[in-house]
Amino acid sequence: MLDRTRDLSDPRRGASGASSMPSTDLRSDAPFLLEPGRNVWRAAMARRAAALIDGGSYFGALRAAMLKVEHSIHIVGWDLDSRTRLVGCSGSAEDGLPETLGAFLSALVKRRPKLRIRLLLWDYSMVFALQRELAPVYSFLWRTPEQIEICLDDVLPVGASHHQKMVIIDERLAFTGGLDLTSRRWDRCEHRVNDPRRADPAGALYPPFHDVQAVVDGEAAAALGEIVRLRWRRAACETLPVRTPARRGPAVDLWPDGVEPDLTDVAVGIARTMPRFAGEAAVDEVHHLFADMVGAAERLVYIENQFVTHAATAERLAARMRERAALEALIVCPRSYDGWLERRVMVAGRLRFMNILEDAGVAERVRLLYPQSRADDAAVPVMVHAKVLAVDDALLRIGSANLCNRSMGLDSECDIVFAAPDGPAGDVSRAGIAAIRDRLIGEHSGIDPARIGAHLSSGRPLLPLIDAEPGERRRLLAVEDAISGIAPTEAALDAVADPIEPFDEDEAQADARNAPRSRRIGLGAVLKAVVLLCAILIVSYVWQMSPLGNTDQIMNAIDAISDRPWAPLAVVALFLVAECVIFPVTLLIFATIAVFGGWQGFLFALMGALASAAVSYGVGRRLGSRPLRRVIGPRINRIRRALGRSGIVTMASVRLVPLAPFTFVNLVAGAIGLRFIDFIAGTALGLMPGLIVMSALGNQISALFHDPSLGGILALAGFVLLWVGLGVGLQLLITRYRTVDG
Repeated sequence: MLDRTRDLSDPRRGASGASSMPSTDLRSDAPFLLEPGRNVWRAAMARRAAALIDGGSYFGALRAAMLKVEHSIHIVGWDLDSRTRLVGCSGSAEDGLPETLGAFLSALVKRRPKLRIRLLLWDYSMVFALQRELAPVYSFLWRTPEQIEICLDDVLPVGASHHQKMVIIDERLAFTGGLDLTSRRWDRCEHRVNDPRRADPAGALYPPFHDVQAVVDGEAAAALGEIVRLRWRRAACETLPVRTPARRGPAVDLWPDGVEPDLTDVAVGIARTMPRFAGEAAVDEVHHLFADMVGAAERLVYIENQFVTHAATAERLAARMRERAALEALIVCPRSYDGWLERRVMVAGRLRFMNILEDAGVAERVRLLYPQSRADDAAVPVMVHAKVLAVDDALLRIGSANLCNRSMGLDSECDIVFAAPDGPAGDVSRAGIAAIRDRLIGEHSGIDPARIGAHLSSGRPLLPLIDAEPGERRRLLAVEDAISGIAPTEAALDAVADPIEPFDEDEAQADARNAPRSRRIGLGAVLKAVVLLCAILIVSYVWQMSPLGNTDQIMNAIDAISDRPWAPLAVVALFLVAECVIFPVTLLIFATIAVFGGWQGFLFALMGALASAAVSYGVGRRLGSRPLRRVIGPRINRIRRALGRSGIVTMASVRLVPLAPFTFVNLVAGAIGLRFIDFIAGTALGLMPGLIVMSALGNQISALFHDPSLGGILALAGFVLLWVGLGVGLQLLITRYRTVDG
């Protein structure tokens, strides 16, 4: 049996930062392959486990389990949307509570006043802003009861994302896999061509969508809950208590009604990816688990994945297929991808993946297919978002990790793997794993799962059956990447869209030399500058293309104000209004200098920024920390910690590398009683690099809005680089001051 209690490694430690604990914590009678500290973080037992196939099954099961909650719900996501309809396969709620996620959670805490709900959402890139709910903090924090909190997690290197998708209920039941609680995820296993229930919050219909989530209880659920608490501690700088149910007597059985366990008393391995960041070692258990699972295959490797680009996995699969002449591989993925960048990168990577198998001479035993749903004369591809890997009937993996570079070393991921031990003790688990695999293949191919199971049990190969019998309503068809016009050699964009590790290589080298992180000038700063430059250029282009693009009238109106004797007061008033709506102060400074030009703009912008900072500081001083938490959320702890060491230097450092919006920092500084003179002087010092550079290039900035040109773009590029240079230089001075002072 497994050691069910022992923590097998440091939470941040993986193969690249190996734990001092031996990997023999799994005893000789444990399932093969799972090696805590290398390809899994921890191995634990689940009393019950089930695969929830497609969003309708997951949303319905999750809703049923949440109705039984006693003290806590922890939700972790790449995305969350309060407008998501949390309904089962029927397409409606039948329990008397609201259907949408935000309203449903609010109703739960009104029923149970002691219930605490915590939401941990990736503080996402601007690239995805138009695809998401615009103000999740407003939807989940300001519009809900105080028992519900949301924390935006940005504790990641440049270019990375938090990609884990988990829900933990009372630390005793856990859901994990590929599904976020967001829009355009709900669907039924039938994947009908036209289903009016498959609509986003705006009412727009979307194509069929396939994904898989797992639910586990017992020790496996508690272990997944620990991962969530570790993430919360890093993002919010606070430790969540581990509570037990308040009621006396037996605990409520949280297992969702209507869900039959697929597996019982099964071993569960938990594998993670966490990128190196802030001196912490990388965790790459996901990468090792992919390689080890493929390397253990005998007859069939079944993969469902949104992205299939990871060359090392292709090489491992090719090697194993050369070793095992009967081994087949069925890979189910999307037909293609939306978006120019994603399509070029992922299709090129998929072509390279298949080329590796072709070069190894095993491609005839591999199928790369996409599912299609049909009705009469209509046919539409099914979007495959799942991240599933089944190896024979011995191993089944469900999680958040795509089979691409990002998931191996850049994004945070969490996968679980069900492992059946050898011998008679594993017969029940193997039957359950095979049944889940056959259901998935049957859903896509239209072939009865029982027939698939009987076919494989007889020792016959699967691929001829798939090739010979396309289903009437659902079928698997060949992916035709070869006619996409994209060459497999197109790898130039991989470094941006599908990198295998953080961009800042200097950070890893400095870690090896034990150099202080605060004194390094890495590639990350340059990348941030490039991102800022691109954002400004996009804003400029949109401005020109929008109805507001006729800037002459607007600029003339503002110029008229600049001639008035009360112009400084008008600017200060504008900054105060912007402070109330948490408008980005940098953009306001930018606009002020663009309108008033040069050093007059510098003076007005500095006056406005300091005046608004002073007012919000006073508001924070008046309110105190507790009410502010309701406005800012748990990230108030990070701001408080950053400001914990009082002084001008501390305040300037926070302004140079902001942890939160300008307004939030001001409020917290007042709430914790930071000396006002230190606050104002530090704010001025921290804003100075940007003000100086923008003022020096005031004319070019103004011209860029009127008439974008190559010269203006080059001037703006120089402005951004100079801004970064001044900021880094000031940071070095601050670091030296602290070192001498300390």
